[in-house]
Amino acid sequence: MIVLLSNDDGIFAPGLKALAKSLQETGELYIVAPDRERSATGHGITVHRPLLLENVNIPGIKAKAWAVQGTPADCVKLALEDLLPEPPAMVVAGINQGPNLGTDVLYSGTVSAAIEGTINGFPSLAVSLTSYSKHDFSTAATITRKIVNLILKTGLPEGTLLNINIPAEKPRGIRITRLGSRRYVNIFHKRTDPRGRIYYWMAGEPLDLENNSDDTDIRAIKQNFISITPIQLDLTDYRSIDVIREQLSAITIEC
Repeated sequence: MIVLLSNDDGIFAPGLKALAKSLQETGELYIVAPDRERSATGHGITVHRPLLLENVNIPGIKAKAWAVQGTPADCVKLALEDLLPEPPAMVVAGINQGPNLGTDVLYSGTVSAAIEGTINGFPSLAVSLTSYSKHDFSTAATITRKIVNLILKTGLPEGTLLNINIPAEKPRGIRITRLGSRRYVNIFHKRTDPRGRIYYWMAGEPLDLENNSDDTDIRAIKQNFISITPIQLDLTDYRSIDVIREQLSAITIEC
């Protein structure tokens, strides 16, 4: 049984190593991950240049591993198309350094790696440790192993992946959540280079909106619970179809 691992922090990231260690006995591990950090690349794929890769050895990990000069989505696509000897039982992306909450999932390379697994019909998880400063992934890795072993037995609904956020402190429990409301403020730092040219560094601070109730991932993490959010690939807003149809009914197209 093959389990495919990827991430967006790079193939030698401590979160990925902790995840691989925890899953050593779960199945035959294959790791296909970016050769360097690719955070916030979303679901971008590489189409205007060739993808280069190399076999790597991750100390202390028994796995076949490749470092790819591409995005997390590239890595999973390449693994499924050519590198794996047979289809995986599951795709697991992480363990990410930092949270992926609310609208973060639209930017996250970690979540996109899991989405690519789901697109191709495999049960997939995206896992994040909700701290940038703490680097002990042991609890998150243990929790992930338990979830992986369960999902391998039960499966997931078609077209659905799990976005899992694990607090850095000892969790109070698990909540099944929905995506909360979050946007970023103070996004750009404007600077001037020595030649007088203006340039920008993108950064930003998360602003969690007030309508985040107890059933959101954001509130769960603030209350020190593990957040598990089912995410579906179908982005269609079915509630609005009839409304938009009515609004646009007055438009006539002359051919």
